[in-house]
Amino acid sequence: MLLFGAGLFVRSLQNLKTTDTGVALDNLVTFQLAPQLNGYDGARGTQLYRELLDRLRGSAGVTSSALAAVPILSGSEWDNRTAVEGHKAADGEDMQAYMNALSPEYFKTMRIPILEGRDFTLADVKKDPRLAIVNKRFATHFFGGESAVGRHLGQGGGPNPKLDIEIIGVVDDSLYEGPRQGVRRQVFIPAWGAGSATIYVRTTMGSSAAFALIRREVQTLDRSLPVFETKTLQAQLDETLLTDRLVALLSAGFGMLATLLASIGLYGVMAFVVARRRKELGIRIALGAQRTAILWSVMQEVLILLSIGLAVGIPTGLGLGKYVSAQLYGIRGHDPSVAVGTMLLLTIVSALAGLIPAHRASRVDPILALRYE
Repeated sequence: MLLFGAGLFVRSLQNLKTTDTGVALDNLVTFQLAPQLNGYDGARGTQLYRELLDRLRGSAGVTSSALAAVPILSGSEWDNRTAVEGHKAADGEDMQAYMNALSPEYFKTMRIPILEGRDFTLADVKKDPRLAIVNKRFATHFFGGESAVGRHLGQGGGPNPKLDIEIIGVVDDSLYEGPRQGVRRQVFIPAWGAGSATIYVRTTMGSSAAFALIRREVQTLDRSLPVFETKTLQAQLDETLLTDRLVALLSAGFGMLATLLASIGLYGVMAFVVARRRKELGIRIALGAQRTAILWSVMQEVLILLSIGLAVGIPTGLGLGKYVSAQLYGIRGHDPSVAVGTMLLLTIVSALAGLIPAHRASRVDPILALRYE
């Protein structure tokens, strides 16, 4: 049962780690700043971010850089009820959209393809009417096969919402909070940052060199400004999956421990059985029984014990799988491949545990066995 559960959690973790994030994770580092904690007002904070991004983009080894208000793949979120031009919300319909405020070149930095329309520019931040870019899932849900560019949306509820945000582009889908939440309907608005923000830097250098470059450029602008949460985006994803990793490791550890104890117990039982049958086996060998037949007779008892264990353990494991199915990702609680793998592993372990006593039984000297009795 424990081994089956371990297999489910390990497979679930593998599925989470291999989920397509929609973002190119390689050579992408991230860090956060909070200039308001150092006394920066909105205008100074915006100026700081603009100068920092310009310096980073002009640095050797940096291909692009951008900022976002919400750090992706971290479990953080900013959602808002959204009204969409031409779409009448049905009773109880989920009209939430997941928001993020971005600087220009965010999609270039993340390598998220722009499917339709254009990216934000420097002039878009203070434009009126406001502008937005939506992801493919948002566009497909609300506009079907029609173009989303040029359509309008608004934020907030109410019977007559103000549709004052123009859609200027559609980008490919990417994950927002993490793999478990899947692809959200996303709306991106332009911003240059003022308070806390997360900055992403795509480089051609190693992460250590990139971190040193980031600290150097920040200190050039303000030596007293702390840089925190400096990591690769892959490391950020790993942190998001930390709980799943711990569950998989613990369940695998307990599963292997239970298997080890079961194999030791089986070995002890079979060693005791062989000792009790020593006289019988000696007589059979003296009467001409083949040693392979003796070995097989002992292994049959191993198979009987294994069959009993599987008959009890597999249904119990399937029940456990149903119980923990809500904790799994991309795999059913009764996944047949895990069940078959568990049975094969237990069969191999049981065979190895029983093989030593069986081999000893086949090597019994009939004269010594009869003299012993």
